[in-house]
Amino acid sequence: MLTTMNRFREFLKRKNIEISATRYFIDAMGAMAQGLFCSLLIGTIINTIGTQLGIGFLTKTVATVGGTNYTVGGLASAMSGPAMAVAIGYALHCPPMVLFSLTAVGFAANALGGAGGPLAVFFIAILAAEIGKAVSKETKIDILVTPLVTILTGVAISALIAPPIGKAALKLGSIIMWATELQPFLMGIVVSVVVGMILTLPISSAAICAALQLTGLAGGAAVAGCCAQMIGFAVISFRENKWGGLVSQGLGTSMLQMGNIVRNPRIWIAPTLASAITGPIATCVFHLQMNGPAVSSGMGTCGLVGQIGVYSGWVNEIASSARQAIVFSDWFGLVMISFILPAILALAINYFCRKLGWVKDGDMKLN
Repeated sequence: MLTTMNRFREFLKRKNIEISATRYFIDAMGAMAQGLFCSLLIGTIINTIGTQLGIGFLTKTVATVGGTNYTVGGLASAMSGPAMAVAIGYALHCPPMVLFSLTAVGFAANALGGAGGPLAVFFIAILAAEIGKAVSKETKIDILVTPLVTILTGVAISALIAPPIGKAALKLGSIIMWATELQPFLMGIVVSVVVGMILTLPISSAAICAALQLTGLAGGAAVAGCCAQMIGFAVISFRENKWGGLVSQGLGTSMLQMGNIVRNPRIWIAPTLASAITGPIATCVFHLQMNGPAVSSGMGTCGLVGQIGVYSGWVNEIASSARQAIVFSDWFGLVMISFILPAILALAINYFCRKLGWVKDGDMKLN
């Protein structure tokens, strides 16, 4: 029995199959968010730019498939399933034949998963990738066996579990959004704090928001939480990191502070409390909603994707006659929640943390 287990471990090691939370929930989920960004999100941005600036090339139909017309952005968005699956396969260090075969798996899982497709792609792409890696280069006809096994198992698993996974993800997201509508103050705090903390942790908040299709008021609270973490850390660490740190954290990611948080968790107090305040302000005062792509809810100020997502939602509402126009109060609320309030609150809270001796010079220095 022991010999068999040792052989199995050796096989997994040889195939680079590492069954761990780090590999699946940090590496794979982070890569999945990048796949979403390079397809669904960038497609939405392209469409928004084309529509708002009247760029003909970006608004005209460039392809018609099955009776559906696609713009450049539409084509990018339509490839979200394959993009997520390939990104996950890349994070799992798949051999080329497995990696390329995941395009079909991602398309099937996303299509069969419906609105909750991203979560279905996450689980199914991991399973198909690891199965593909297991058979890769084990036969003399690898060029046939590896893609056949990867695609057939991936599509079969998609047919079996993608619909229930998609429905479960959509249901959970709907419950969160319903609860936020019902209790905007309390849920504004919860969603803002939780999603904001996930953003700073080595987990993808964007992927989670996309998987749960977190939009509406809950999406607005998520944006608030992410902005509080990014802008909060950017401003309170300015004395250590100067302008480079301000940009890398404010427009990049607060995850850069993770090592410092491990060394002194108290540096996390100011951005987190700031998110607990801006979340309910977003939901109860400004009624900020994310009605753009759900993945934008978990991006915060990273490349201003969260703000672009909110804006694209406004544009969609105007197109559907749900909104008459974008008014000053809309822009005022977005700017306050995204930049001004997080900066002021984080600085004020961190001032008291320094007075108490909880935070010292150098605690937030980026290497």
